[in-house]
Amino acid sequence: MAAEPGTTDVRPQHRFDQGGLERYLCRHLPGFPRQRAAALAVRQYSSGQSNPTFYLQKDGQAYVLRKKPHGPLLPRAHKVDREYRVQKALFSAGFPVPEPLLYCSDVSVIGTEFYVMQHVQGRIFRDLSLPEVGPAERSALYIAMIETLALLHSFDLQSLGLQGYGRGPGYCRRQVSTWKRQYDAAAHMDIPAMNQLAEWLANNLPPDDNEETLIHGDFRIDNIIFHPTEARVLAVLDWELSTAGHPLSDLAYATLFYFWPTSIKDLGEGTVFCFKDTVETPSFEELISIYSHCRGISTTFSNLNFFLALSCFKMAGIFQGVYARYLLGNASAENSHEFAKMVKPLAERGLELSKRSSFSSRAHHRISGELFHQSRKGEEILLKVKQFMIQHIYPAEKEIIKYYAGHGNAEEKWKKPPVLERLKEMAKAEGLWNLFLPDVSGLSQLDYALIAEEMGKCFFAPEVFNCHAPDTGNMEVLHMYGTKEQKKEWLEPLLEGKISSCFCMTEPDVASSDATNMQCSIEQDGNSYVINGKKWWSSGAGNPNCKVAIVMGKTKNSSASRYKQHSMIIVPMDTLGLKLIRPLSVFGYLDEIHGGHFEIHFNDVRVPLSNIILGEGRGFEIAQGRLGPGRIHHCMRSIGAAETALQILCQRAAERVTFGKKLYHHEVVAHWIAECRLSIEQARLLTLKTASIIDMLGNRQARKEVAMTKVVVPRAVLKVIDCAIQVCGGAGVSQDFPLASMFAYIRTLRLADGPDEVHLSTIARWELLDQSKKLTAKI
Repeated sequence: MAAEPGTTDVRPQHRFDQGGLERYLCRHLPGFPRQRAAALAVRQYSSGQSNPTFYLQKDGQAYVLRKKPHGPLLPRAHKVDREYRVQKALFSAGFPVPEPLLYCSDVSVIGTEFYVMQHVQGRIFRDLSLPEVGPAERSALYIAMIETLALLHSFDLQSLGLQGYGRGPGYCRRQVSTWKRQYDAAAHMDIPAMNQLAEWLANNLPPDDNEETLIHGDFRIDNIIFHPTEARVLAVLDWELSTAGHPLSDLAYATLFYFWPTSIKDLGEGTVFCFKDTVETPSFEELISIYSHCRGISTTFSNLNFFLALSCFKMAGIFQGVYARYLLGNASAENSHEFAKMVKPLAERGLELSKRSSFSSRAHHRISGELFHQSRKGEEILLKVKQFMIQHIYPAEKEIIKYYAGHGNAEEKWKKPPVLERLKEMAKAEGLWNLFLPDVSGLSQLDYALIAEEMGKCFFAPEVFNCHAPDTGNMEVLHMYGTKEQKKEWLEPLLEGKISSCFCMTEPDVASSDATNMQCSIEQDGNSYVINGKKWWSSGAGNPNCKVAIVMGKTKNSSASRYKQHSMIIVPMDTLGLKLIRPLSVFGYLDEIHGGHFEIHFNDVRVPLSNIILGEGRGFEIAQGRLGPGRIHHCMRSIGAAETALQILCQRAAERVTFGKKLYHHEVVAHWIAECRLSIEQARLLTLKTASIIDMLGNRQARKEVAMTKVVVPRAVLKVIDCAIQVCGGAGVSQDFPLASMFAYIRTLRLADGPDEVHLSTIARWELLDQSKKLTAKI
């Protein structure tokens, strides 16, 4: 037979009478092939450190057999009958486990008790960092794992028919006692840290030690079979340690790899228990949030330090038992002699975790916790956005890219794919909607800055949350300066996502970096304003749902300052005389997903006087109020794009080989990676500082910081994207990667909202003013 992945020939100490097993299965297992043309083939799985597990095949049918080890065993261990019972109950309830087919208590058949289950074809990941899959799929797999755990903990023991499966209240106390007893029975040497950890656990039992939920007891991603191509759990394996107990013990155990001792890299045989530094994975906080959301419980867990410390103690006890079986000669694992050296580091890590009061798995999370304090609500929304991105947005990327690639005709290409509209409804239902507007969301600019960064990691994500330009800026204008009637007619449908909008400011015939050059006229004529002029780079105008434009133009008032001669006015897109001339491409991209960037002509466009915003001559005042937060949003989304580009760079550098070594082993590439990380961190810090000043002092007081951010961030992000393109080579400028379109978009930001040179002049002017104030203060 073809070798089953992860199997070997049956090891000498685990051999049994295969002919006797085949005869027994022919008599007792319904559907088992009875032809004698081919004998039953048996191979042993390399994994599994406790109960030996075997792959059986005959005439194209495959099964899996689990049995007790031969020889003397630790008390109350290796209860294969319990495994069979719980799998049978869960399979009947629809939970993903292999179908249990037959239990045999007759030790005369193969020398021990055993049971047989259906073989499940799928993927098992032995390296917990899942380096063989991409970031989006890796995150989806971990989410599927944690959702499955939450589903397990939602079952009622009585409804499963598992009354009496556990031993009643006091699970944590029994766990400490049981693993201490089993460790003592298996210990080959004195390890003080194990004794100290056992004592701490016994003296710090959680007060709610009466939970009786069905728990797995050894829930890890390498005990899960995933669908061959989808991020879907097909079966959870290895139920030997299952019982009724506290669900947090499973959750802590399943996420222990975030806190794994660095001195223990792997367990041999391809099983890696800690994350590699170069692999992007969901954070501990994100998995905790997803688990809590699925179970409908709070994300605040008391005694989490106890359960993480208990997981270390339990794992150390398991490893000690594996080594003890090696000494007895009946260990299942080929590398069982190596497990003794892992006990002490785990015990020491358990002691360290017992003293912690907070847990974070990502170094960059300290940004909001130290220098810039994100609110509790901001933290919660950020976790929910991350969860939504992983569960729904990243999996939809390919479908949306395919949709736009397949719509070439002039009308169809501006329409939105159905999946995008479905995602919007889901985000709205989750309360992840209009997060950019503080008075609606309750979030500060600093809160939103970190959320916007997360959205910026995927090109269409901001629109899913109704947080995309230019609608955000237009909604800010109407919210801050609109009349009650203007808000009712235009702001409310924009906030609900029923319509979209565009903003018309830049003009093709003048240097728009100096907005006073603007020629588009807004003139009063009786009860109307009449608009004439040309605008371009009107983003979003191609969207079929774009129903309104905010237009900036010149209102005649020769006696007023040059900065008080311009106004902003609301113009419905179906107004007579308004004409879409052409979409403008950005480095060859039409940007259909965002509604394009159009040239629009206004020929005697007439709107009511009530459509003027704030009043005549107030255009620059409105623009300054609009562009402060908006630039922060652009910049934080850009930093999210930089993180995506750096992720692509690192993944490519780890995959490709040139001149005999991986790309990241070439010093120039390693330096690029380092420089990119430096640039991202510096840009983020400046942007967060700017956001915090806006929160504390307002837009006007943050003008210098806004200008600096506007210059620094696009430069930094362009540098990262350019390095990623260079590492990806020809693929980097192709449609196989998002880097080319990202580069085009970010390069445009060095012109949007004013070119770098204008901002630099402004920064210099304010800096000279600040320095003169300091000099005056000294005198």
